[in-house]
Amino acid sequence: MLIQRDKWIQYGILGSETSLAKHLPATQLLTQNTLKNMLLQYSNVVLKPRNGSYGRDIVFIQRNRSNGYRIQNEDSTVHMKNIDQLLQWIQSTDKADGYIVQERLRLAQIQHKPFDIRIMVQRQKGTSSPWNATGSYGKVASQGYLVTNVTSRTISVLRALQLARIGDSGVMNKIEKIARIAAKCLGEHYPDLRQVGFDIGIDRKRRVWIIEGNYKPDLRPFRRLRDSSMYRRILWYKEH
Repeated sequence: MLIQRDKWIQYGILGSETSLAKHLPATQLLTQNTLKNMLLQYSNVVLKPRNGSYGRDIVFIQRNRSNGYRIQNEDSTVHMKNIDQLLQWIQSTDKADGYIVQERLRLAQIQHKPFDIRIMVQRQKGTSSPWNATGSYGKVASQGYLVTNVTSRTISVLRALQLARIGDSGVMNKIEKIARIAAKCLGEHYPDLRQVGFDIGIDRKRRVWIIEGNYKPDLRPFRRLRDSSMYRRILWYKEH
């Protein structure tokens, strides 16, 4: 089966696994009604292109106390007076189609910048091979950005957890377990799938969230880590 890089389809696959559903942020296809309802329920939401990558074209919307709206795309911000103006703005852009709307996660921070974790999960050739976590690193957002794809630095996960004061290796064990279950779930749907780079968030209440899985993850950040064994392990799995 063709592996589809579609966030909405992936959300449906992962959400069908009971143990994973609680680790997925609330997500809907973007329509005027779903946007209205999500903003009423959460006040902070994220718009993401279904087939986007590298954090491009992600829009953050925040409802304020006067029912106006703050919209941030990359490092630029605009304000809308009311929901009608917001919906007109959405309609006037190419964000009217092919987007999902998602509950915004309040990610833990390092020096007032949100961070998340990229974890690689791979399996050897053959669908009976078990999934293993082969590498991970922390991504810290650049100043003024809300997405960690525009990162100010790449650091080890344990160092990131230490700096954020949210946990230790026990948290990482939980993340690895969730990532392996998620990879197994996706692998059952896509038998040819052998690697997934998951973006995992930890919120300010220390809850673990699956932000998304990337089927063709960028491996270059692993080369920049002091621990080169992760990069070597990832390359070994790609060959075997």
